[in-house]
Amino acid sequence: MKKLKFYAIGFVPGLILVFFILNKKGASCSGYLPNSRVIAESLSKEFKYSEEAKTAMSTYKIDEKFVKDSIITNGKVDFDKSHAQKKPCPEYLITYPEKNPSYEITFEKCEETLTVNSLKKLK
Repeated sequence: MKKLKFYAIGFVPGLILVFFILNKKGASCSGYLPNSRVIAESLSKEFKYSEEAKTAMSTYKIDEKFVKDSIITNGKVDFDKSHAQKKPCPEYLITYPEKNPSYEITFEKCEETLTVNSLKKLK
């Protein structure tokens, strides 16, 4: 029991110290999760829009900036409904916002481009 106390006395402050050092440097572990990786890779691509997506965007009065900066950046990838292993361009479905989703977007992420295929308003 004494060894466990000594271990905790060193481990807990060390953990807190590492947390504050990494936090000041802006380091984050969230970028390694599958949702974050798909979104980060998607945002680095050139965006293209299908005719269906363009029609939906004009119907819902949504611009390309909102699609990129809000829906894709802050959305949640639904891996159950996505086809992440599809070759050559995986297909993903994102819902936005994460709780009580209002929008659903599907896109293909190819080597150089990202093509938004559809946009649906859920509510």
